[in-house]
Amino acid sequence: MSGALSDIRVIEVGTLLAGPFCGQQLADHGAEVIKIEPPGTGDPMRAWGQEKADGKSLWWPVVGRGKKSLTVNLREAAGQQLVKDLVVEADILLENFRPGTLEKWGLGPDVLHEINPQLIITRVSGYGQTGPYSSQPGFGAIGEALGGIRYTTGEPDRMPSRTGISIGDTLTAMFATIGTLNALHARTRTGKGQVVDAALYESVLAVMESLLTEYHVAGFIRERTGSLIPNIAPANVYPTKDDKMHLISGNQDTVWRRLATAMGRPELGEDPRFATHVARGDNQCELDDLIAEWSATVDSDDLQELLNEHAVPNGRMYRAPEMLADEHFAAREAITWMESQDFGQIPMQNVVPKLSETPGSINWSGPKLGEHNVEVLREILGLDDDAVAALQEQGIVANNEDD
Repeated sequence: MSGALSDIRVIEVGTLLAGPFCGQQLADHGAEVIKIEPPGTGDPMRAWGQEKADGKSLWWPVVGRGKKSLTVNLREAAGQQLVKDLVVEADILLENFRPGTLEKWGLGPDVLHEINPQLIITRVSGYGQTGPYSSQPGFGAIGEALGGIRYTTGEPDRMPSRTGISIGDTLTAMFATIGTLNALHARTRTGKGQVVDAALYESVLAVMESLLTEYHVAGFIRERTGSLIPNIAPANVYPTKDDKMHLISGNQDTVWRRLATAMGRPELGEDPRFATHVARGDNQCELDDLIAEWSATVDSDDLQELLNEHAVPNGRMYRAPEMLADEHFAAREAITWMESQDFGQIPMQNVVPKLSETPGSINWSGPKLGEHNVEVLREILGLDDDAVAALQEQGIVANNEDD
């Protein structure tokens, strides 16, 4: 193992996306992540995904990458004891059950910190560990609704839309990761662990810019604006001659004048309707129509070359095929190819961010269920064959063949 976190051991007992995506980020940067899954079924992410092959998820190889899979029945006392044994030498325990579940299993922070006072306990939930809503179930979509991003996403003349990815879960996972790393740093000073409490709705709320201040001070409520950024122009998606979509962002005065020159209409740069930031905002729709009328006469490749020559920020609308073919993605190794036990060589996004001295790496794609049972039970916990066999007979830890 290599990376900035190569001396860190994580016990992941979460399922689905928010907790496991936090675990994925820690594993990407070198942490040893031991993922505990229910025997026989495992994390539901093993079966989720927009597409499946032989009933196996194409999402699992990504979110499970770099982790070790250990199957343990946490509803039994013997399974709970295995977690306690693992915690002795662990740095982080990561979970995203409904608040109170760990406590019900006798694995609450008071118990775990008694075993290992230096343990960081990262808890991901819909509404947080406290407050009147804390006991309610919460998925990412609910956090998106409560946190404000759903209301502001989509076209103004229809119901709110989702962003196209599970943004509530992934935002929460990133904040959980930040909190975990903060807690690890604090431990270097205090020698003590602590609880990291990451809530879905708060993580969404955290990226909602000045939404609350705008309402309190000016009575302004942000509404859905589709592809527009209100009063920021030009900054939109425009058509091309070859039926592609191109995003052009020329909302600074100097950039707008360069764009007007690229359009062959430099006089628009000084036109009172568009010459200043405020004027362009006031005449946003008229300006977008002018740009769209022009862009529709230029092929996408030529449009990009022309805009780059005039230093106007622009970009094509990429899907997976364009990403896989792009030379910049390749030069920076933004996409890596991994061997999957189920699908052969598959592409996936590489480790982010890039560190110059301790770069992360992806050591393997999502493991088979229970693939690391023997390694964890024997090499990490030091159990002998008889002890492992007893756990298997009790149904606490499944045979690898059963998984």
